[in-house]
Amino acid sequence: MDILIITILIIAAVILFLVELFIIPGISVAGFLAGGCIIFANYYAFAYMGTLEGFITLAVSAITCTGSLVWFMRSKTLDRLALKKDITSKVDRSAEEKVKVGDTGVTTTRLALIGYAEINGNIVEVKSTDGFLNEKTPIIVSRITDGVLLVEKLKN
Repeated sequence: MDILIITILIIAAVILFLVELFIIPGISVAGFLAGGCIIFANYYAFAYMGTLEGFITLAVSAITCTGSLVWFMRSKTLDRLALKKDITSKVDRSAEEKVKVGDTGVTTTRLALIGYAEINGNIVEVKSTDGFLNEKTPIIVSRITDGVLLVEKLKN
C-alpha cells in the first residue's frame, strides 16, 4: 500500500510539473502542488518505509521528473502547441514620404510625448522632443528617425 501511495504521488507530481512548465505560464497552483506531491512522496518514504527506501524514492522521483521533461521536450507535442505563424507586418512609414524635415504644422491631439499632428494636410503620428505639448500648438519637424517624426514647438 505504501508503494502505491508513493507511486500515485510521483505520477501526480510529474503531470502537474509538466502542466506547470508547458501549459500554465508563470508560477501557479500546479507548480506548488507538484512540489508538494514530490516532497510528500519522499517524506512518506523516509518516514514510513526507512532510509534505504527513502533514498530509492528520491532517486526514482528525480529520474522520473527529469526523464518526463526530456521525453516531453523530444515528443511532437510541443510542435503541435507551438506558434508557427511568421510576423510579416511592417511599420507604416508612409508619413516619412509625405513629410520632410522643416515642415510645419499643428498638433491635433495633446502630445504626451507621442500624439497626432496635421502636417501638410496629413494627420500623422509624431513624437515631441520638447516634452508635453497641448492641442493646437504650432510645431516644426526637427528630424525623422526610423519612420518616427520628431517635432518641436515652433518658436516665433
